[in-house]
Amino acid sequence: MNRFGSAMILAGGKSKRMGFDKQQLSFKHMKLIDQQIEKLSHLFEDIIVVTYNPHYYQNLRCRTVCDELKEKGPLAGIHVGLKHAISQYTYVLACDMPHINRAYIRYMQQRIGIHEVDVCLTQHESKRMEPFNAFYAKSMVKKIERYLLKDKRSVCGLIAQCEAYLVDEKQARHFSPQLNMFLNLNTMEQVKKYQRQKDV
Repeated sequence: MNRFGSAMILAGGKSKRMGFDKQQLSFKHMKLIDQQIEKLSHLFEDIIVVTYNPHYYQNLRCRTVCDELKEKGPLAGIHVGLKHAISQYTYVLACDMPHINRAYIRYMQQRIGIHEVDVCLTQHESKRMEPFNAFYAKSMVKKIERYLLKDKRSVCGLIAQCEAYLVDEKQARHFSPQLNMFLNLNTMEQVKKYQRQKDV
């Protein structure tokens, strides 16, 4: 099993605040998630999309899987994605995150190469953690499953019980000064602001 062959995009959310399926978000006549798949395919040989709508991705360079543990939130998506991953570690992204920072991905891979951990992610000065734009180990599958079956859903709550390499905010800002690589487009207001800033 190789070390960093898989990347996972979580696309199973209900998009309540957006008012429509975020998998359909488009910029420059191309769906955001299609752009993500294209960018990630240059970094990873195996792209997994966790979705309830696999027909969206029939002609794209990715595999699709669906949550096995229903109504359990993002952790259920991470769980099934890791089960199907071909590598020891999987890069995890949400489908509403437009900024993929290649240099930061490589930096996290280097950190994992030094520290044998369950997860590598970023922690803000406030101690809040970023569960996406992060790496998770395939060995976490059983741990996540046990956690979810106890009806616990907090990604950060689980991480607190794991061996984690936490990149501090100051270090993360070397790669993304405004931390745009963690931007989520959760509302139409955020989408419009992003469009204005990027002219897309």
